[in-house]
Amino acid sequence: MPTQNLVDFAKEIRKHTIYTIGNLGVGHIGGALSIVELLALLYGETMRVDPKNPDWEDRDLLVLSKGHAGPALYATLALKGFFPMEELDTLNQGGTNLPSHCDRTKTPGIDMTTGSLGQGLSAACGLAYGRKLDGKKVFVYAIIGDGESQEGQNWEAAMFAAHYKLSNLIAFTDYNKMQIDGTTDEIMGLGDIEGKWRSFGWHTQRTDGHDIGALQKAITAAQAHTEGPSMIIMDTIKGKGAAFCEGDVSNHNMPVTREMADAAIAELG
Repeated sequence: MPTQNLVDFAKEIRKHTIYTIGNLGVGHIGGALSIVELLALLYGETMRVDPKNPDWEDRDLLVLSKGHAGPALYATLALKGFFPMEELDTLNQGGTNLPSHCDRTKTPGIDMTTGSLGQGLSAACGLAYGRKLDGKKVFVYAIIGDGESQEGQNWEAAMFAAHYKLSNLIAFTDYNKMQIDGTTDEIMGLGDIEGKWRSFGWHTQRTDGHDIGALQKAITAAQAHTEGPSMIIMDTIKGKGAAFCEGDVSNHNMPVTREMADAAIAELG
């Protein structure tokens, strides 16, 4: 897609994410809205996927380790045609195929069940290593949160990926600097997050997570790196694009009325 089309795609993802959570009345809106531009780029241009054949063996894979951001991924998949748009109305309701956290056994297009924070990157490493052993020319993408980056399993996974030179693994840190109980600096500061990933042997870049052009350049550079795994640290704003919660530390999981959602969607245009 041309960049403007990707910007428009991101706007539609954001609007449908807000609508879906507002329709339910509560949800993880902050961390869902902070990754919208990345999802628009991955599914609008970067990843090789087939909505008509979600289990295509040679597809690229995405592990959304911060599985509570599922509503944004569901909106993306619905807009791409993986399942009917009207299913978005069933988010986290009885009998739904769209649970609060991503579940690969329920939702077409979901490649890994996630939401136990700190574990998704390990799963992505396994997928990438398996594809490498099979000789498949596919990429595995993973999105982790900054709050879950405080958990030790991520750093075991980081060592594994570097040791086995998993150049087919490209990860993103959603660095919105907030987590469920406060800011990351208040809970457990991440310090020199770029230096940490570099010291673990990862090709590391940092960029504006809401700038699609900048993200495109970073992903292209990561794809060209053949010596090991890549980490792209995205500076983002939690709740981006919804005035009622943008940048608010309480937006991890919050009540959202239809009136709040409708007003935010109208502001987006």
